[in-house]
Amino acid sequence: MSTSSCVLSARLMFVLVLIGAANAQLSPNFYSTTCPNLLTIIRTAVNTAVANDRRMGASLLRLHFHDCFVQGCDGSVLLDDVTGFTGEKTAAPNANSLRGFDVIDTIKTQVEAACPGIVSCADILTVAARDGTVALSGPSWALSLGRRDSTTASLTGANGQIPRPGSSLNNLITSFSNKGFTTREMVALSGSHTIGLARCITFRNRIYNAANIEPAFATTRRANCPRTGGDANLAPLDILSPSTFNNDYYTNLVNLRGLLNSDQVLFNNGTTDAQVRAYSTNSASFFNDFAAAMVKMSNLTPLTGTNGQIRRNCRLRN
Repeated sequence: MSTSSCVLSARLMFVLVLIGAANAQLSPNFYSTTCPNLLTIIRTAVNTAVANDRRMGASLLRLHFHDCFVQGCDGSVLLDDVTGFTGEKTAAPNANSLRGFDVIDTIKTQVEAACPGIVSCADILTVAARDGTVALSGPSWALSLGRRDSTTASLTGANGQIPRPGSSLNNLITSFSNKGFTTREMVALSGSHTIGLARCITFRNRIYNAANIEPAFATTRRANCPRTGGDANLAPLDILSPSTFNNDYYTNLVNLRGLLNSDQVLFNNGTTDAQVRAYSTNSASFFNDFAAAMVKMSNLTPLTGTNGQIRRNCRLRN
């Protein structure tokens, strides 16, 4: 085994040990007596938000991902910058990009009215991400709860650990391996780009300079993403069905219609081509793998027991 493979294996084992320790303190019935209507409150609020804005399902899922990849699933991404404290919202992958904070605020207000001081913002975000996916016809997954909220955040971690739109395949494999994910799980989680929108600035270089792109697709995207200006103009990550969670993302990749470089590298004569092609023809396999990987994601080093706190306001430390 090569030195690099040994390092990746050691990282994977370390993360799995941490996940196992955390799981011992999380429970699917954590709020069954202290906040019995929690899941109904969250699901109703998320369904309302998605009905008003179909993009919100993707936004909540992405918010959860960006939370869990930095310090674990601890709600750190929700914290605002205040005097003497710097959060993660101004990090390059998050600034002018992350959405859904207002939905989490709304849910937190409703949950506090029903069960004051009981439910963490980290758990609310974790459940909301799942319910937002289901609202767009995606799979569901069983969640264990009991996470607590961080009193810290890491701007450096957000800038350095969240994969970028221009990532290479090796970058993606390494980034996800560092969090304990296999390459197959990384390909499955990338399928979250079957919903949502991306800004012109994140895909401009690809549509004007890439060779591995369908010409007609590039022309379509250039119409709303000029070479200069229009950085915030939006385009669907999945051109076939942008508001429905399905396996069309992988069909797009096979046809060289991946919007981001970090999408198309999954199908570019590399080691993940076969998995992409398999998901493109087997929706059930994708759904099963995605759900399992999301359970694993939700269990990344959460704060439990007496660690952290239960925030009264998701944007601020108590």
